[in-house]
Amino acid sequence: MKNSVLLTISSLLTILLVILHLTTEIAFGLESGGLKNITGILIVVVWLSGTLLLSERKSGYVIVLVGSLMGTLVPIIHMTGAGLVGGRIGHTHLALFWVFSNFLLGVTALFSVILSARGLWEHLPGRTAGQHREGAPA
Repeated sequence: MKNSVLLTISSLLTILLVILHLTTEIAFGLESGGLKNITGILIVVVWLSGTLLLSERKSGYVIVLVGSLMGTLVPIIHMTGAGLVGGRIGHTHLALFWVFSNFLLGVTALFSVILSARGLWEHLPGRTAGQHREGAPA
């Protein structure tokens, strides 16, 4: 399958999981609702624009790379003690879902990082898509 199609799919899935993560944290009372969430909405809109409107462009790859790196940090932060895996969420019936969605977020985000880096690599000056696929030097 083409790199850009895989990147679009994985980035959209990562965006969905980030939104799910944020709404779960609000629902559990870990984050307060309110106008401060507008920042998160704006970040997701920029990320979505990079994914869909700027696909196969350098700027789109950079936006997806930055968003995916942020998405990769979410499970890392939660698993290193800054999160509440064993806290309030860990004692509810939704703990399995919450941990599973965090792991899935980390997987899809890291996969999007790899794919967006590959896309940027193909856009390096002096490289053609054929050279990248064949591994020939520039």
